[in-house]
Amino acid sequence: MKNRFYCCVSALVIGSALLFSSCSSQNKEIYRARAEIRGAEGSGVSGYADFVQSSKGVVPTVLVTLEVTGLEPGSVHGCHIHENGTCEPTFGAAGGHLDPGPYGMSNPDANHPFHMGDLPNLVADNNGVARFEHRTSRVTLSDGPLTLFDENGSAVIVHVDPDLGTTGQKGGAGGGRLACGTIQKR
Repeated sequence: MKNRFYCCVSALVIGSALLFSSCSSQNKEIYRARAEIRGAEGSGVSGYADFVQSSKGVVPTVLVTLEVTGLEPGSVHGCHIHENGTCEPTFGAAGGHLDPGPYGMSNPDANHPFHMGDLPNLVADNNGVARFEHRTSRVTLSDGPLTLFDENGSAVIVHVDPDLGTTGQKGGAGGGRLACGTIQKR
C-alpha cells in the first residue's frame, strides 16, 4: 500500500512537471514582424516598425518599435495599425483603423480611442526623426482574434496630423495619410 502511494505521488509530480514545462516552453515562443514605411513618392518620408511578441500567455503583449525620418521638425503625427495589409500611392487601400471582433468599428472618429490599432503619436525631433517604443496587448502576432495576420493582413499608417484621441470629432484621429507600411512576418 505504501509503495502504491509513493508511485501515485511520483506520477503526479512527474506529470505536473511535464505539464508546466510544456506550458512554459509555449510561452517562450517569439513572433516577429516588420513594416517598411514609405511616404508618397518624393516626400522623403521613410522608416520602419518592428513588432515582437514574446509570449502567447493569457494576455500576450507586443512591443512596437517605430522610427520615421523625413518629417517636418517638431511635427506631431497620429500613427495607427490599419485593417488591410495594402499600401498604394494614396494609402487608402489600407482601410480603416484595425478594430477586429464582433463589435469592432474601423471608423476612428466614431470609436476613439478604443480601437485595437491605436498607437501613440509620433513627435519629430529637430532633425525630422520620430521614434517610439510602445507595448500593447490590443493586437497579437500569433493566431487569434486580435492577430495582425488575418486573411487581408494589416498596415501601419503615419497620419498628417496628430491623433487627438477624441470621439466624434472629424479628423481627430490624425487626418490624411502621410506614409504606409505593410506588416510582414519575419
